Amino acid sequence: MDGRRPGHDGRLGPHRGRAAAATHRAGRVKALLIRVGRGKVKWADQAVAEYVKRLRVGQLPLEEVRLPTTRFRGEVEAVRADEAQRILALVKPRDRLIAVDERGDAPSTEQLARWIEDSAKVGTPRMVFAIGGPYGHGPAVRDQAWRCLALSSMVTNHELARVFMAEQLYRASTVIWGGKYHH
Repeated sequence: MDGRRPGHDGRLGPHRGRAAAATHRAGRVKALLIRVGRGKVKWADQAVAEYVKRLRVGQLPLEEVRLPTTRFRGEVEAVRADEAQRILALVKPRDRLIAVDERGDAPSTEQLARWIEDSAKVGTPRMVFAIGGPYGHGPAVRDQAWRCLALSSMVTNHELARVFMAEQLYRASTVIWGGKYHH
């Protein structure tokens, strides 16, 4: 071989090479997907569980945490502040917080893969992707975020957002470490 580490299927992906090998040597990054929302929605739970299972065996294990929505008592900013406090309580000092927010940048899958690679290279233990509640993120989350990531310029519901985010993390992992999923 030419010094590049093959993916799990034995072939080299188009984005493999020194960067992926360096990422592998640097250690793996974990991903935490925090979502603020109501209870379980079966189809979304099943879809996210499938990507969690796929990522478990790779270099980017994913865990999902659901925080209940703060009860609305007439003050939107109070709801956002409470949810922000609970999100930030789960973020450790060396984590990289990514606020999933329609006001953020909309990276390509390849750019997301580079964020993951860069995080691994600098020794980031965990990337935390936070999906806000029905009223979005409070300023505290956006202010403390390493990046703000927009899935689209359109607003979407939380179930679609969490499935989309889990799928993109899996897709980005196949860009970095190889596989047949991303072309």
